[in-house]
Order: sequence, then structure tokens, then C-alpha cells
Amino acid sequence: MEPVEALERIAFLLERQGAVPYRVQAFRTAATVIGALPRDELHQRARNGSLGRLKGLGPKTTRVVEEALAGVRPVYLAHLEEEAGGPLVDGEQGQRLRRALRGDCHLHSDWSDGGSPVETMARAARDLGHEWCVLTDHSPRLTVARGLTAERLRRQLSLVAEVNEQLAPFRLLTGIECDILDDGSLDQEPELLEQLDVVVASVHSALRMDEGPMTRRLLAAVRNPLVDVLGHCTGRQITGKPRPESRFDAGEVFAACAEQHTAVEINCRPDRLDPPRRLLRQALAAGCLFAVDSDAHAPGQLDWQIYGCARAEECGVPADRIITTWTERQLATWTGTGRTPRR
Repeated sequence: MEPVEALERIAFLLERQGAVPYRVQAFRTAATVIGALPRDELHQRARNGSLGRLKGLGPKTTRVVEEALAGVRPVYLAHLEEEAGGPLVDGEQGQRLRRALRGDCHLHSDWSDGGSPVETMARAARDLGHEWCVLTDHSPRLTVARGLTAERLRRQLSLVAEVNEQLAPFRLLTGIECDILDDGSLDQEPELLEQLDVVVASVHSALRMDEGPMTRRLLAAVRNPLVDVLGHCTGRQITGKPRPESRFDAGEVFAACAEQHTAVEINCRPDRLDPPRRLLRQALAAGCLFAVDSDAHAPGQLDWQIYGCARAEECGVPADRIITTWTERQLATWTGTGRTPRR
């Protein structure tokens, strides 16, 4: 195994495991440093013991590089593969639906609160077997997540075009996770939202709003023709610092989603798993479409889609009601016209 490959695989497994970002970054930084080094210099430094003096390498990352260059599977990587490289769910849970997925409508890069560059996220999605994915960094109001102003988002659109030239036929689609403001309006210029391939709209503030105002807030968003997906609808957190579900009239909101062809997100993050099963079944009965989305903030977290696939299968959601099983062309037809693929 090449040293860069070993370092990147370790970072991926740590992200998949939900490790704190600074642990992951040590290996991604080391991979960048080693990848930029001429091959001859790399081997010379390994022979004379000077690898550890490179800025960006520490004792653990140096050992990984040395072992890989010696033709030995790095011990730390072997340990991680055993600890975190196996299936995330038991048996065949979600596997049938996971095999049917073609894309992911919700992921973040280091342009907002993600930890990796746009191209790195896109390559990881491609390497996991996706045909497309949607880049959905945050909108400007979410300053804690470095939300994108209109100017920054326009710059990002140019970058996406460059990435697509490099990774074709894989397609990185333009998008945003747009804050739903307190009155139900969207936190970005409408003219700019119209240019995007996919708009995910989510609530990130005033999550304890009373049921009536929250219902009106969500209804305004899902009825907005610019919105394609309602993100993590209850806003709950089930691990770490728990947060209860937001209260709203789910029957009314899901009926509006079905009527307006707005997909309900099945958020796969293990700290969210949103919506809960009872609401997922209610949305299914209402006739909603769904998007099984990783909400990944790092490449290894893209693997978390299996959690949503398992929950969707458990609740009886058919694959043809899940927009992330569609081709890019089918997705574009739906976002443009509301027409779903023929069954």
C-alpha cells in the first residue's frame, strides 16, 4: 500500500467512526505533505530517518509512512480496519436499498463547516459508487458554520464546474443547505437559488418555536417552488448534547410536501437519524418522496447513508420514492418540472 493511500484510508475510517476532527486532520495533512514530496526524496528520508522532521508529520503518521514504504501494512491501519472498517449495520439491513442509491443530496465541504475540500468530497462520493452528489454548504445566516454569502456561493459554482471537468462522468451538482428563517422565507437570494441544481431547506434556529408558528414556518418553506428537499425536519439530536424534536403539525407539513413534490430528507447522521420512525411512516402514508442523505461533513461520513437505508427499509419506503436512487437526468427533470420517473 502506498503511504498516501494508507494515510487517507486511516482518515476515512476515523471519519466514518465519528472521530474528533483534529485526529483526522493529522492524517489528511500528512497525506498532503507526502503526496507533494518527490519519490526519491521520500525514500531517502525514510532511509536516513528524517521523515519525522517534515512539517505536518508526527510520530504516528511518520510510522505509518515508514511501514507502508517497507511493504508492511501499517499497524495502526490494520487496527482501525478491525475496529471501524466492518459493516455499520447488522446483516443485510439496508443493503438492498444502499445498492440502489445513485447519489446523495446533502454534503458539506470546507467552504462552510465541512473538513475537506470540495474535490476531496466529490472523489470520495465517486469512489463509494455514486454517479452524482450535491454540494450543499450552509447559507449566510449560519455564521457559526461559515455560511456562504451570495458572492462566495457564486465563486463556488465556478469551482464545481472545474471539479466536474476533472471527474467526469461523475457529476457534482450545485446546491445549498438553505436556512429556513423564522417566517419561513429562505436565507439566500432567490435569483441565485434558481441557478442551483438542488436546494435543501432546513431549520437551524428557534427550534423550540411553538407548534403553530413552526408549522406555518415549515409550510412556507416546502411550498416555495425553489425548495426541493426538507432537511432533518425535527432538528433533533439523539447523541452528544441531546435536543428534543421541534413541534409542528406533521400531517399538514407532509401533505404539503406530497402536494408540492418536496422530498422529505431521511437524514443519516447517527446523531440525528431524522425523522424518527413514526414520522417517517407518516410521511410515507402521506405520499411523500424521500432523499436518503448522509449530511456528511467529511469523506468517511458519506458511508453513513447505510443508516438511513436501514431505517427506510424497516419502514417500508419503496426505492422508487427515494430521489437518491434516481439518475442525474431523472433528478433534473423532477426539480425542473415536478415529474417523477415512470414506475
